[in-house]
Amino acid sequence: MKLVFAIVGNDDAPLVNSSLTKAGFQVTKLATTGGFLKAGNTTFIIGTEDEKVEKVMDLLRKQCSRRTQMMPSTATTDGTMYSSYPIEVAVGGATVFVLDVDRFEKL
Repeated sequence: MKLVFAIVGNDDAPLVNSSLTKAGFQVTKLATTGGFLKAGNTTFIIGTEDEKVEKVMDLLRKQCSRRTQMMPSTATTDGTMYSSYPIEVAVGGATVFVLDVDRFEKL
């Protein structure tokens, strides 16, 4: 048995949730926040059999689109002045961890 943690941007979360539940996976959702962009994420926790992990990964790949976004950035010009300029960063997609489960009980 495997435990899949999928960290997904909030823009993609509804489609991910719908796809996983339609495919018969039981999903737990957690509201989370990313450290770099301070943007809202949804972390999905999915327990599944080893042979179904690739199906989960395929659904995530289909629903989690990667795109670019302009974000403000600050840079020091002379040690005291700050100027703000936009930078392009990649957002979206998913960060996925797949862990072995030593024991599972549903009480």
